[in-house]
Amino acid sequence: MGLLDGILSNVVGSLGSGAMPGAQNPLGALLGSMGGAQGQGANLLTAAMSLLQQNGGLPGVLDSFRQSGMAQHADSWVSTGANVGISGDQLQQALGSSSIGDIASQLGMSHGQTSSALAQILPELINQLTPGGQLPNNHADLISQGLAMLTGRGA
Repeated sequence: MGLLDGILSNVVGSLGSGAMPGAQNPLGALLGSMGGAQGQGANLLTAAMSLLQQNGGLPGVLDSFRQSGMAQHADSWVSTGANVGISGDQLQQALGSSSIGDIASQLGMSHGQTSSALAQILPELINQLTPGGQLPNNHADLISQGLAMLTGRGA
């Protein structure tokens, strides 16, 4: 489970440090205003992993982005190079507004805040789950184990 611990730490750590790529980092400001990156970051990470699981895992989510005209974005998250960022609107276009709305309700956030936050988390999460620029054979297990770890610790 050490690899999964590292993946989750890297994603949550990048949320707290504001190290997400892009000119603006609304996620960092959002997490700060909600009482800290660790707790809310874990909640958002849990939501992002659930979103992956509910949309066909890594292959399903990547295909959704490719079919929505964002193949360059999706491919960059799996590759070993820099991640191409997405907006909250692009996330909704690829994965649907209703699933984002459900997550927003669960987290007590606005729809816009949720889609913006998840748009920053998802590329880094996929990047961390695809070491070496490839989908691991156990990608579905990694997502399930990650969700179990996050929900087991009260996230």
